[in-house]
Amino acid sequence: MPASSPRVLWKGAISFGLVHIPVALYSATQDGSIDFDWLDKRSMDPVGYKRINKKTGKEIARENIVRGVEWEDGQYVVLTDKEIADAYPRTLQTIEIERFVPADGIPFIHLDRPYYTAPIQRGAKVYALLREALVRTGRIGVARVVIQTKEHLAALVPAGPGLVLNLLRWGADIRSWEGLPLPDADARKAGVNDRELKMAEQLIDDMSGEWKPEEYEDRFRDRIMALVERKAEAGQAQDVAKLEPQEQASSGAKILDLTELLQRSLRGGKGRAAAKDDEADEGEDDGSTRTKAAAGKRAAAKAPAKRATAKSAPARKTAPRRKAA
Repeated sequence: MPASSPRVLWKGAISFGLVHIPVALYSATQDGSIDFDWLDKRSMDPVGYKRINKKTGKEIARENIVRGVEWEDGQYVVLTDKEIADAYPRTLQTIEIERFVPADGIPFIHLDRPYYTAPIQRGAKVYALLREALVRTGRIGVARVVIQTKEHLAALVPAGPGLVLNLLRWGADIRSWEGLPLPDADARKAGVNDRELKMAEQLIDDMSGEWKPEEYEDRFRDRIMALVERKAEAGQAQDVAKLEPQEQASSGAKILDLTELLQRSLRGGKGRAAAKDDEADEGEDDGSTRTKAAAGKRAAAKAPAKRATAKSAPARKTAPRRKAA
């Protein structure tokens, strides 16, 4: 299959203190699994999913479908579209860094999906500054970001020439070790003796080497694609109507004087209080406008009650019995 050029998935800004770095987000991974689409063999039209009542087996009209959350076994709470829409986080085009933590401070089990970030507009210098500062301090940024109406926790990690935004799993989504049939944490109590441990260590040393991802391939995918290629070359490929892609709205961001913003951030609350008027003045000096990210940040600061409510809401949803219908 031909390789496609990188596609911008999201545009906005990295924010820490009063500094905003305009960036674009690119996918850092690709799904190599085989996607078996459903087709109507009579017409080769794509086949979708029907809305079926699981009890009666009958198809249901869209207007008769509501959304509910299981509260207890067999009991559901129905939510209106407006109630669900009001619970969505406000879409701010900002990767809002809330804390810097040691680079090895986040367990790998929390890592979910990586994205590349790259500077846009005039963000190259401050992007490089943040990247180098993170490398020298051995820190990564813990941030919140809203992508397609869903809020994510994320880690901003320096990697080579760039910064990787790695979405994180929420703490409530990580299962406990409790209940698993694990051996004792003490190797001796688990029955392991020194001789066995030394032999295991030697075997690991013998099999050790550098990580080379190109040496590992998805063999099932390769076999299926080889079969697809043979059948296509034999003239067995058929045309299927394609759906029109939907474009996502995006917005950019501009930055103000970097040194001044860093100084204000270090001054803390006093600098933040005076930032609104000063940023407007500096924006007129260089012909720039305030960023959407900065405006969103100040708006969020004016409504702490709403944000606090949004953060506390997931507490009930952690119960294992409650599932979305």
